[in-house]
Amino acid sequence: MGMQQQVEKMQLRQGFQNLWHTDLMGTVTADTPYCCLACFCGPCVSYLLRKQALYNDMSRYKCCAGFMPCSGRFGESHCPELCLGTEVCFCFATSVSSTRFLIQDELNIKTTPCDNCMIGFMLILSQIACIFSLIACITGNEELGELSNVLSCIADTVFCSVCACIQTQHHFELNKRDGKLPAVVLGVPQVQQMSRTDEKNPPQTGYY
Repeated sequence: MGMQQQVEKMQLRQGFQNLWHTDLMGTVTADTPYCCLACFCGPCVSYLLRKQALYNDMSRYKCCAGFMPCSGRFGESHCPELCLGTEVCFCFATSVSSTRFLIQDELNIKTTPCDNCMIGFMLILSQIACIFSLIACITGNEELGELSNVLSCIADTVFCSVCACIQTQHHFELNKRDGKLPAVVLGVPQVQQMSRTDEKNPPQTGYY
């Protein structure tokens, strides 16, 4: 995919109207076990979600879902499972974002401002930690070195946590698309009472 096509895709996504089934803040409580699985075994979850996003048809697979210049140049069609396994292990963050773009483009889903803030904070924190590590390495300052280690630990923790929430969000949306979410059980409507116009306080009709 060329740069011009990527820009057009990004502009198109700004006009999407549908929302995610659950926002990033609600994923932990919505499915805590899956969120923990995504946190401690992120590459495995990323592999399964990409496969589900492709409707389990690996003949449709392209490296990084076709969003990178290298996509389609590694002979993915000959061994898609191996290529996907390599992608999620060595380009984990890209594999997660590529699956996200696939889902958004197919289902016309926009990302909420809150989700954008969380993802942006994760990326900025990682960049700051990287910059401090470089400065500490160049200057040899021990205090900066300790500070960079602390920032790196915080950035890694935030990265793992946010990525787990993102993948749980993908999990919910793909299950919703595939009809795997449990049906919502509607309650039995309350019995309504008829009222006379001459009553001062007619009985409530059961609407709350």
